[in-house]
Order: sequence, then C-alpha cells, then structure tokens
Amino acid sequence: MSIETAILGGGCFWCLDSVYRRVNGLTSSICGYAGGEGLNPSYEQICTGKTGHAEVVKLSFDNEIIDYKTLLKIFFSIHDPTSLNRQGNDVGTQYRSIIFYQNPEQLQTAESFIQEIENSGIYKKAVVTAVQSPVPFYEAESYHQGYFNNNPGNGYCQITIPPKLIKVAEYLDH
Repeated sequence: MSIETAILGGGCFWCLDSVYRRVNGLTSSICGYAGGEGLNPSYEQICTGKTGHAEVVKLSFDNEIIDYKTLLKIFFSIHDPTSLNRQGNDVGTQYRSIIFYQNPEQLQTAESFIQEIENSGIYKKAVVTAVQSPVPFYEAESYHQGYFNNNPGNGYCQITIPPKLIKVAEYLDH
C-alpha cells in the first residue's frame, strides 16, 4: 500500500467529498479549508471571503489502486475549471478551482494535465484552476464531514450532487 495525499478545491466541498468517498482506492476524504490567512478558520469566517481560504477536500489514496492523474480527471469532470471564484450559485474566492500539490510529481502531473485539457479544446474558455504549493490544511467542522451521506434530503445536495455521481460512475466504468 502506497498512501498519498491530494488537496483539491472546486466549489462546495460537500460535492467533492460526496464523489470521492465513492471512489475505489480512497482511504479518506476530509472537508476543510486551505490557502488563506489565519489559523483554524471557521466556516462562518471563510464564508465571508475575507480569510482567503478555499473550501477543499483532503484525500488520502492508495496510489497502487488509483493514481493522482485519475483523481484529477475526476476533479475536472465534476466542477467547472473555467469559472473564476464560483461554481454555479456559489460565489466567492472560497469556491475557487485550486489544486494544492503535495510534491514535485503532483505539480508536474497537475500542470501537464491542465495543459492537456487546454490543448484538447474541451472547454470554450480558459482553465482558471490555480496550482499552488502545499499550505496548511484545516479540517472543517464535524457536521461538514460526509455531509451528503448524513443529509441526503438537503435540497442543495439533491440538485447538485447526484448528477456528479452519475458522471463519475460512467467515467469510472469506461
């Protein structure tokens, strides 16, 4: 077993978390905050947009089962990487598209994959996903962890998460 870590932000962390929790090879998915000023921010603080933190997921994965590039393929399929500081109705820097690489190999893989996407013409607009060096990760409050599993009747979740789950399931089946 070769466990690695990835930290990704692409809008609401509930959406990312709900998808990655269903991916074979993931050993954990933790909702949290990264990339801002101040220690141990709260959800209320980051929602103001003043701390500069992004909502992210910290993924632990077995690189012998699923590789980092596959995690990135999933990531880019479940959010809009061309939308600056927003995903759908979620607006603000806390919802930005961002990859916090954990080592030089992840940096190279992320930059190469973004270039591959840009060259493919899949998106009509430029990819705005930031790729940044490792930063402190702060675990979100307990009620955010596994939110979709614990709150399947939440209206926001009912609308936004099932289409992402279907898309990833179809992708992983191929």
